[in-house]
Amino acid sequence: MADHGAARSVHADLVSSDTGAFTRLPVHEQVYRRLREMVLFGELEPGQPVTIQGLTDTLGTGMTPVREGLRRLTAEGALEFRGNRRITVPVLDAGSVDELNVARLAIEPELARRAVGRLDAEAQRALRDTDARLDAAMERRDVPAYLRENHRFHAMLYAGAKAPILSALADGLWLRFGPSLRVVCEGAEALGLPDRHKEMLEAIAEQDADAAARAMAEDVSQGMARIAAHLRGPREIDIG
Repeated sequence: MADHGAARSVHADLVSSDTGAFTRLPVHEQVYRRLREMVLFGELEPGQPVTIQGLTDTLGTGMTPVREGLRRLTAEGALEFRGNRRITVPVLDAGSVDELNVARLAIEPELARRAVGRLDAEAQRALRDTDARLDAAMERRDVPAYLRENHRFHAMLYAGAKAPILSALADGLWLRFGPSLRVVCEGAEALGLPDRHKEMLEAIAEQDADAAARAMAEDVSQGMARIAAHLRGPREIDIG
């Protein structure tokens, strides 16, 4: 997707890592990015109705930047306007999950493939550190932290691919399935899933592009399968 003429990428919204840079942004951009994070990390649940006034109160900002942020997110497919000035995160159905799975499998393994050989030792170390924080979040059942570190891992990997068009496409897809991704952490059984991130890290270290792409494809399929299973039999989700 585009951001006032500049191509966005899946790594563009890691704003929490540099608070100073974030606060130097114009207010309307700060509000947009905060709303985007609320969608991406499930703070706004699929189907949960919110109002412009409610978001204005929550964010402590004026109505104009909130309206602009909502307009942008609606254009990106992350939100839907309903009647009575209400906005919701779209609820995925089986068809949407299938389309997202197909699209992700076409893009994200290729990004992993391209990242191999382009990530230097420092970048690989940063990926390992992020994955370690992700593991720690899973162990303590801290779902918000897990979601952020999982996104950060993928974002850093995709940034390393140096493929801005593919990264921008992946970015848009994450906005659509991200609100439902928290089901990956639901229940203790999630801790027993194969760790595809470790496989990716090993493939990157060994300069094996095909293995990195395969691990990413498995990671994508695993997450989307859990979302699909949740749609077939929704349960209460503990989000910490």
